[in-house]
Amino acid sequence: MDIKEILQYLPHRYPFLLIDRMLEIEPGVRARGLKNVTMNEPFFPGHFPHHPVMPGVLIIEAMAQAAALLSFKSSGVKPDDNSVVYFAGIDNARFKRPVVPGDQLIFDVEITQSKRNIYKYKARASVDGELAAEAELMCAIKTL
Repeated sequence: MDIKEILQYLPHRYPFLLIDRMLEIEPGVRARGLKNVTMNEPFFPGHFPHHPVMPGVLIIEAMAQAAALLSFKSSGVKPDDNSVVYFAGIDNARFKRPVVPGDQLIFDVEITQSKRNIYKYKARASVDGELAAEAELMCAIKTL
């Protein structure tokens, strides 16, 4: 999925859209996406000015956005103004290395369980093949 298609599925916009491209999507199974991390990110001036590091919570959010795209593609639902994917849980989050400007984050999300419109995922973020973060995520597709 390129950015135009991502924008059709996610309600997020700058500065909170954290996925640049989806490289692979296997509906009902797994997906792989990417984010190019640049010095132009709005959080770097404050986190930290002397040593810019991408906040871990935003890495988790980016993994959840990749999971949301997989959720919509897996359910066969194209979202509209009346549907959204919410975070329902985060377990076992671990951060293994800092993510800095110039890094390219690769997100791998895998569905471990799904029931109705609730999905559980194993998610990993890596840079140059090195694990940066991992977590178990739970998301729910809601109709408003």
